[in-house]
Order: sequence, then structure tokens, then C-alpha cells
Amino acid sequence: MPRVETVRIEGLAELDRALRELPQRVANRGLRASVYAGAKVIRDEARSRAPKAAQSLGPKQPPPGTLKRAVIMKHIRELSSGGRQTFYVLVRRGKKYRNQGKRGNLSQDAWYWRFLEFGTRKMSARPFLRPALESRRREAVNAIKERLALRIEMEAQVLNRR
Repeated sequence: MPRVETVRIEGLAELDRALRELPQRVANRGLRASVYAGAKVIRDEARSRAPKAAQSLGPKQPPPGTLKRAVIMKHIRELSSGGRQTFYVLVRRGKKYRNQGKRGNLSQDAWYWRFLEFGTRKMSARPFLRPALESRRREAVNAIKERLALRIEMEAQVLNRR
């Protein structure tokens, strides 16, 4: 079963006060954009770490690069409200084809990702999601802080103009 990792940023009392002074809609947008920036760092690292087959594995197997294309991030509205925004970095499964322009239709179904991440009885694990989180955790937090500071400043300037 996949685990959910939570990153908690502490010691940002000034930021909390600034967010409370801004209108709720503006605060939510800024926070969502900031968490998006942090999730993007993790997603990009997971994509770079995802294994890719060197050649086609056969006619009924996914083409090389399917796993890299299937690593996505998703905003979870049900878990996001107020001062909380939730994004998942996950592997898409079940989506068969996507138009890729000149490259034609490529499969997006990376149903086998959990075998690589966690291993099986006959295959040792080759994790790529967990190490991506561990290696880029600090960069993700820094991206969140930078984007949030930028958005607060931008929204404060807009409010000052009114």
C-alpha cells in the first residue's frame, strides 16, 4: 500500500499573520500556487528517477518511457481548505492512450509502478518515488517559501493600488 508523506513547515508565524490579513480568496490562491511549486520539484525528481526500458518489451507491453510520463501531481480539493492545500505526486494508472503529437498515441497506463517501487517476491524493489521525496524535500520547502513570499508581495501591491 502506498504511503502518504506529509511535509510540515514550522516557524512561519509571520507568514500566517500576513495570510490572515489578505482576503481569503487571495490567500488560498497564493498558498495553492506555493504548494504547487513544491510538488513540482518532487514530481520532476520522481520523473528523472523513474526507470525507463532501453527498448520495447513487446507488442502487449507499455512502450519505453510510460512510467516517466505517468508520474503526475494532482491537487486534492477535498483535502484543501482554509490554510491547507494538498497536492499528491502519484503515478497515473488506467489511462490507456494520450495523443503525443508527432509521436502518435502513447500509453499512459503505468499499472506496474508499485512492483518497481516496492518489489515483489521475485524482484527486489527499485524505488523512485520515496527517494525523490527524500532527496528534494528541502528544495521543495524552499520553493514553497519563495513562491509564497512572491505571491504575498504581489497581492499586497494589488491591494495597495485599490
